[in-house]
Amino acid sequence: MIDEKILKKAQEGDPSAVEKVCSATWEPLYRFVYSKVQNREEAEDITQETYVKSLSSLYKYNFEPENFSGFLKTVAMNVLRDRWRKNKRWKESAYIDEQKHIEAAYNDASETSANRILIEEALNRLSEEQRNIIILRIVKGYSVAETAQMTGKSQANVRVIQYRALKGLASILNDK
Repeated sequence: MIDEKILKKAQEGDPSAVEKVCSATWEPLYRFVYSKVQNREEAEDITQETYVKSLSSLYKYNFEPENFSGFLKTVAMNVLRDRWRKNKRWKESAYIDEQKHIEAAYNDASETSANRILIEEALNRLSEEQRNIIILRIVKGYSVAETAQMTGKSQANVRVIQYRALKGLASILNDK
């Protein structure tokens, strides 16, 4: 528990009080963040970023000592959400780029017949399940939901199969 006087001094900008507040709240905040990410380095980074964001606005609010750890956890969750959104966008972007390359290679009318044969051979080296998912999703342009319904698989399973198939195709095509 943080002493009310120390918290007030920290809000006024006293560096030693800020250090005491951080020392008193670091361990519980770190454990909270670690429970969410299950990675030591990432938990340390997020905890540190939480302090940077929360301490920069510390003077704006009048906290009761018992509410301060709740404030820190709220800031930590916001930092986590920002990171997850950023990560998700990055992964989706890489995934979409991969899809576009395969779709362009398959549909491009000016594509040479040799390349078409190469792509068809690569598709034939995939499992029947993967090949069907790729054809439905990329070649025919069905959505994940439509593909799941047609194949009797869950949407998550369709995404996993498609991801693995795309990785397999990339590997096969890079080997040639």
